[in-house]
Amino acid sequence: TGPYGPHTSSSSSPPSSSSPAFCPVQPSRHIVERQSRMLNFRVEYRQRSIEVVLEEASTVGERAQSFLTSLMVFFCFTFSQTVLRSLHLPKNNSLYVLTPDIAPLASTSQSSAQQGLSNQNYLLVISHREAQRDYSLNFPASKTIQEVKRNISDLTNIPVRHQQWDGWPASASDDSITLAASGISYPCHHLTVCRRSSPTLTVDQTDECTDVHMVSDSEGDDFEDAPEFGVDESEIFGMGSSSCRKSPMMPENSENEGDALLHFTAEFSRRYGDCHPVFYIGSLEAASQEAFYGKARDRKLLAIYLHNDESVLSNVFCSQMMCADSIVSYLSQNFITWAWDVTKEANKARLLTMCTRHFGSVVAQTIRTYKTDQFPLLLIVMGKRTSNEVLNVIQGNTTVDELMMRLMGAMEIFSAQQQEDIKDEDEREARELVKREQDEAYRLSLEADRKKAIRLSLEQALPPEPKEEGGEPISKLRIRTPSGEFLERLFLGSCKLQVLFDFVASKGYPSDEFKLLTTFPRKNITQLDPAWSLVEAKLFPQETLFLEAKE
Repeated sequence: TGPYGPHTSSSSSPPSSSSPAFCPVQPSRHIVERQSRMLNFRVEYRQRSIEVVLEEASTVGERAQSFLTSLMVFFCFTFSQTVLRSLHLPKNNSLYVLTPDIAPLASTSQSSAQQGLSNQNYLLVISHREAQRDYSLNFPASKTIQEVKRNISDLTNIPVRHQQWDGWPASASDDSITLAASGISYPCHHLTVCRRSSPTLTVDQTDECTDVHMVSDSEGDDFEDAPEFGVDESEIFGMGSSSCRKSPMMPENSENEGDALLHFTAEFSRRYGDCHPVFYIGSLEAASQEAFYGKARDRKLLAIYLHNDESVLSNVFCSQMMCADSIVSYLSQNFITWAWDVTKEANKARLLTMCTRHFGSVVAQTIRTYKTDQFPLLLIVMGKRTSNEVLNVIQGNTTVDELMMRLMGAMEIFSAQQQEDIKDEDEREARELVKREQDEAYRLSLEADRKKAIRLSLEQALPPEPKEEGGEPISKLRIRTPSGEFLERLFLGSCKLQVLFDFVASKGYPSDEFKLLTTFPRKNITQLDPAWSLVEAKLFPQETLFLEAKE
């Protein structure tokens, strides 16, 4: 049961297509019937723990009811109808029940107590009598009673001035005060709303809502017959469509998608506060690249939020679901969130063009089939090797718990695919590393062979070493290598410096990599003219030189 009443799977998504580009997740549809097995749960709550055994065929709601009843924990929320079997739980499970620690209010004054709650959230469980539905809604303490009633007007189609309430304390007689100052119970408060049988209904005339009667905007009764004069009462009382009373979420025909998203984010924050998903600023193509085409470990799912101000669900979906701390945190950690406003036809047409280009015509056609009152939509898209796949389309008539479960279901599918991609990527990188190492070894081998050939060629081209008793002027050179070894050789005094350079190069120290220096005074011989003789270079009759690598 969602916050807008019971709905079936057929109302939550259009008929599935055979195309691989659109595969909505329906976890329980294809589960093979089998004999129900028993699941063991160890449940811990503060300093207490119990053990519960449940059938796999029972639902999550039944499981929570059993746990909390055993622990004597009082609660107020809607139980999920998801069957335990569809969660694929192991036989033994450990669960932890968490409840907020409610700090006692300061007794010094009422104002200090209200100040302590000003930063808290209230859970209002509101029963709509005619529809026999309950709505569990979270509101910041700074929200006014009037703002709560406007939200309920969107949900129940009961204008604020026709709402009649049970459960508000006597101190909440002024709709302009905040929830923190209203005197309602924290953290959870129960209320009942119904439609007044007539605009002039009084306390004595009503037999449906008997405890507390709060008629909002009573001054509006003066406009009861406004439609007869051509005036829409919804405009008078601010209950018209969102697009009539708010600036547009996105400008029409914006040239740059990034600028459009900046405007969307600013307007979303203005309406619903700063606690919301981080919307990607850029084109849909750039968002897809960010989500799908990085390293396998860094990839994420793409969440496409489609807003429509003409839908009565948009305001509650944004304030209750998209701004819930758990949803914001989960989307931030696991998704790239991109948004678009389809209120204007031109913007909707532009979106359909983008979706056709990136996801195929089936996805665009699917979006086109949704009616205005089914928006907002949240499309969950996963990148695959050959094409992008839409895993799920979540409509606006959902709850925080159901939204979280569907996001987690999509993450399970994505995580399985991601692990395969990581494995394939690691294996591919390992193969590429081996190939690079082999290529580098081959290159080094070729380089060594080339240098060896050069050294051999230089060595063969050197003139023979002269003998000291030959009678010609002889120069005896001693050369220290970078490793500390010494090269010694006799040269004719008339020998050119180039012969000396070739000799050093034949030993593995080419002049383009090493410089030949005298010891004192320090002089770089390799910078001299190679046509000079050893005598001209003053390397006669003997000299000690050393080799140094060039920088």
